[in-house]
Amino acid sequence: MEEIRQRSLATRCIHAGQRPDPVTGSIAPPIYQTSTFAFASLEQGAARFAGAETGYIYTRLGNPTQAALEEKIADLEGGEAAVAFGSGMAAIAGVVTALVGAGDHILFGSPIYGCTYDLLMDVMRRFGVEATPVDAARPEQVERAIRPNTRLLLFETPSNPTLRLADIRALADLAHRHQITVVVDNTIMSPYLQRPLEHGADIVVHSATKYIGGHGDVVAGLAVGPAEIMARVRSTTLKNFGGIISPFDAWLLLRGLKTLAVRMERHSENALRVARYLEQHPLVMRVYYPGLESSPQYELARRQMDGFGGLLSFELLGGIEAGRTLLSAVQLCTVAVSLGDTDTLIQHPASMTHAVVPAEARAAAGISDGLVRLSVGLEAADDIIADLDQALAAVGRSQRIG
Repeated sequence: MEEIRQRSLATRCIHAGQRPDPVTGSIAPPIYQTSTFAFASLEQGAARFAGAETGYIYTRLGNPTQAALEEKIADLEGGEAAVAFGSGMAAIAGVVTALVGAGDHILFGSPIYGCTYDLLMDVMRRFGVEATPVDAARPEQVERAIRPNTRLLLFETPSNPTLRLADIRALADLAHRHQITVVVDNTIMSPYLQRPLEHGADIVVHSATKYIGGHGDVVAGLAVGPAEIMARVRSTTLKNFGGIISPFDAWLLLRGLKTLAVRMERHSENALRVARYLEQHPLVMRVYYPGLESSPQYELARRQMDGFGGLLSFELLGGIEAGRTLLSAVQLCTVAVSLGDTDTLIQHPASMTHAVVPAEARAAAGISDGLVRLSVGLEAADDIIADLDQALAAVGRSQRIG
């Protein structure tokens, strides 16, 4: 692994964690589509269950295809070890429940994905764990919210859906002074554009459904961090909750990661062009995209990211009614949730991905009813812009009629 890590990230996207099959010479990794593994003897089986011998037992506990994926993502994120899950939420829930217990307190950056909000504010509270939303872009606010029983700081950067950035290094230094573990959701950037562990974070989580898979055909999650913590996650919440990834889905992610570098470069290039188009449109009040030089966090983005990604949001004049007209008028863009697909996806956070978040909490996090989120795909940028242009023209006509 150390030899591989001396090579460029684009090369490691292809080669890390993968070697030609020693039996057949196959370049593509095998899909070990099996539920269980044979032991050579009773003694070997007992030794594996006791942890005295390495090897596979049962796919819920580990599988060679899954292991190749975990080795690759650990390499790309610069972590010691990784654990693969059946969804991004399984990864987040697996990490959180492995690290906190009754009486503990969690701080989390707001805004955050709606289901993560629900997990922390509802599900975890039923088990005696309190959670408090904070503006992770303001370290002083985070510091004021720390309690003696705060064990975890969890945040996205950029945040979903306002693309607000948090200074990973500043927050990691602050948290570590209080013996708080830092977990960063890196879904929106992928390891090709941002590696939070390099900036002091302890653990990285991904909805691998998004840019890591990249083709809208798999649901999965990943966590990367210190070997000791990942072993704890694997032997407790993954094993006992059972939120595992299937061998086939692990193989799909291995395939997707081979093209991560070229996809993220194209996503970023397209999104910047679309953001610049929207920024000058008279019906657009504001564009949220860290790659715009007008962004108040542009310098932070340049400092901790290697590119600006494919996700952006924008506010329309006319609020929610203008948003409804826009989403009804698009033709190339697909009205759908999720992000990181080859296709351009457009959605309305307040009524879709963040509908579970109470209205007052959405407003406090900057998620207005008129906010539209756009996951810019890999189509020709001119075609994406042309589709938005004709849809915005429809918005303009509706407002004149109104």
